Amino acid sequence: MKVVRIDEVSKEAYLNPLFTGPEVARQVLLPDSQENVVNVVHFGKGVRNKFHRHDCEQILIITSGRGIVATEKEERVVTVGDIVLIPAGEKHWHGSNGESAFSHIVVSRKGSKMTHLED
Repeated sequence: MKVVRIDEVSKEAYLNPLFTGPEVARQVLLPDSQENVVNVVHFGKGVRNKFHRHDCEQILIITSGRGIVATEKEERVVTVGDIVLIPAGEKHWHGSNGESAFSHIVVSRKGSKMTHLED
């Protein structure tokens, strides 16, 4: 068994063309997991990721701020305590609502593929 405290895991800059701005950091919570990717992603005020899809389900657990999770059909404002299940293959984006910084834990399958769908 392994127990991890989020506040003891260091943050690292997360520079990726998927994001609309550079103010993104992540904490890799369980690097030794054989099956799952479990990270905290921190978005600066007004920063989000661009439309993308995954070949597996993605779970978002909102830990701070207010954000938006959007598909082609709807946009939902989410806040601390909300849990979002994004089905495999669904085109979506998520990030800050522009009023505050925003963070969530993201859980997905290790080795899964993400496809960027927006420049």
